[in-house]
Amino acid sequence: MRALLPLCLSVMAACGGPSPLENPPPDASPPAPAPPDGQQSGLDSRPVNSMCVATAQPGLGSAIDDARVFPNLTFQSPVLMLQAPGDDTKWYVLEQRGVVRVFDNVSSTTTASTYVDLQARVRDGGEAGLLGMAFDPAFATNGRVYLSYTSDPTVNGSMLESRISRFTVSGAVLDPASETILLRIAQPFTNHNGGHIAFGPDGFLYAGFGDGGSGGDPGNRAQNRSELLGKLIRIDVRGNGSTYAIPADNPYAGAALCTSGVATGGARCPEIHAYGFRNPWRWSFDRAATTPDLWLADVGQNAFEEVNRVQRGGNYGWRFREGLHCFNPATNCPAASEGVPLIDPVAEYSHALGNSVTGGYVYRGTAIPSLVGRYVFGDFGSGRIFGLIPNEAGTLQVQELLSTGALISSFAEGNDGELYYVNYSGSLFRIVAGSAAPTNPVPTLLSQTGCVDTANPTQPASGLIPYAPSAPFWSDDASKQRWMALPTGTTITVQADGDWTFPNGSVLMKNFVLNGELIETRLFMRHTDTGNWGGYTYRWNATHTEANLVSGGLVTTAAGQDWIYPSESQCLQCHTSAAGRTLGLETSQLNTSFTYAATGRTANQLTTLQTIGMFSAAPTTMPALPDPADATQPLAGRARAYLHTNCSQCHRPGGGTPVNLDLRHSTSIAASGTCNVAPASGNLGVAGAQIILPGDASRSVLYLRANRRDANGMPPVGSHRIDTQGVALLQQWINGMGASCQ
Repeated sequence: MRALLPLCLSVMAACGGPSPLENPPPDASPPAPAPPDGQQSGLDSRPVNSMCVATAQPGLGSAIDDARVFPNLTFQSPVLMLQAPGDDTKWYVLEQRGVVRVFDNVSSTTTASTYVDLQARVRDGGEAGLLGMAFDPAFATNGRVYLSYTSDPTVNGSMLESRISRFTVSGAVLDPASETILLRIAQPFTNHNGGHIAFGPDGFLYAGFGDGGSGGDPGNRAQNRSELLGKLIRIDVRGNGSTYAIPADNPYAGAALCTSGVATGGARCPEIHAYGFRNPWRWSFDRAATTPDLWLADVGQNAFEEVNRVQRGGNYGWRFREGLHCFNPATNCPAASEGVPLIDPVAEYSHALGNSVTGGYVYRGTAIPSLVGRYVFGDFGSGRIFGLIPNEAGTLQVQELLSTGALISSFAEGNDGELYYVNYSGSLFRIVAGSAAPTNPVPTLLSQTGCVDTANPTQPASGLIPYAPSAPFWSDDASKQRWMALPTGTTITVQADGDWTFPNGSVLMKNFVLNGELIETRLFMRHTDTGNWGGYTYRWNATHTEANLVSGGLVTTAAGQDWIYPSESQCLQCHTSAAGRTLGLETSQLNTSFTYAATGRTANQLTTLQTIGMFSAAPTTMPALPDPADATQPLAGRARAYLHTNCSQCHRPGGGTPVNLDLRHSTSIAASGTCNVAPASGNLGVAGAQIILPGDASRSVLYLRANRRDANGMPPVGSHRIDTQGVALLQQWINGMGASCQ
């Protein structure tokens, strides 16, 4: 589950100030109340907005939709959902922290009880934790359940270890004391753990593991058949002892067991069923097949995600290839290795559609007839659900079926064959039949959105309110102006942490001006029907008379430099649900002065918005984030504000990244997971590198990634140009640190 990389850059909220493009709002609302405590308001009244209102969410012309199930239940970072064989009365949900919860299969249920709590044994965070669960096919009679999780290492030099353990039922729950550890695999890094387990129709237990982590498989472990990392294994666990047997038809049956994950003397591990995987994140068997028909999603490195149909003994190419493309070596990669041909994936997609594939199932339910026999899967980063559809060439084509806006950590298959998905943010959804007719209510022309002046679309419509965050976002040297538009009569709710929640129908608009030229306008809509956020970008024509909707993203030249018009999925890749989607609109960002063109007055933005009735309740005062470019402010505060603005939407609890960082300004440096911490996603070839090595930016990965724009550079999307001032600030801050990063 390689979710988003460090220093994920916002593509929707950014810096700016009073704009020559602002259009003064009319004095059309009732008189506003007096400003609080006699402070001056920048506006006299709230403008009426009946035109700039978000549309319904676009449909994708698919045969599916989604519907939330068990709406009274929420879960903490759920990663798997399953039923016991032959028992439709209950569901089980795995929480990454090490807890399995169980609840009745009744829509109105309000209680999920603890089936087992292994938090004392499970090491979680980033990609680690409780990752897999499988009921024994004979569970009804033997009460056996198998769990896959990561724990503290027992091998010197490893970062953690993956375990597969057997437990038995005691009463109605699993007995933690019944654990028998069958397999331990030492992990050299903390990411790419894989961790999924499932029984095949042959009665054997299958388990998938990633290549050991970092980036690019530095140990070439996926191709090394003397260890279990980067492999899909197949073992017989039907005995009663503390070990397992090897099926006679495994490719390397007869060798000594690799119970610690590595063979002795260079032998090949007999557990291996197939190999050459980077990080298999969810795989399944077609329930209609009587012999194992295994579909596996393998998370890509930089550019491509892939789906494989796994054969016994097959080599699926990593690290020689990423999808169908050479990776290492970058060109002229081999077609075979040690006499074993590399097997092509059955399908791949580029990072224009998503960046972390989540495997699903071949649909065998009855509720959606048009979907029967098609493999359904998704993407953790973009929230999209795909199907593999046969094309005229006789191959499988990736077809987008639905955009959910969720962090799809797993799919689930009920005993009845119907499909579900797990939202890592805490909710569960069922895939249901939908309309096959495509709908896209988002206008293709900016002038038709109601958000700009129809006579001069470079100007905002009268119902929009300008704003500017205090800590600027980097956008490849562009300057920006931004506005908010709420449906008349609605208000903003301020959360306890200072994040703002906008009502359905809200629109945030931002103009990008590069080298004096207006090149792009972005709209961020909270859709009226679903409440999901969606990002849409418009490209201006040469005469600035109109801007056209760009679907699917575009990289082109604008105002003399390369420019990225982000795709819809890239917008949500950085506008994470963990950060409240809207990013720059939070109390600490807007507790600053702003000059309103409508009145010519300079006033505090919070005071102004409260005075004209934009909040459901007055926000609690929070200190403003310092402007990172303001040298009169303390250095550490400026650097932390820079990281908060440009990074923390991904690097915070629930942000979806594969590393355990929290870069919010409110989190102490000691609790951020950065100071004197070895990088889990690679050291960029720098010996002794840490995420932050106090006193030495040249060996601090946080700084080094920000100072490059290749595959290892940060941010991973939305930027082609290094923020030289920003990285200089990080360099100065790190070089001036004491041993504890203070």
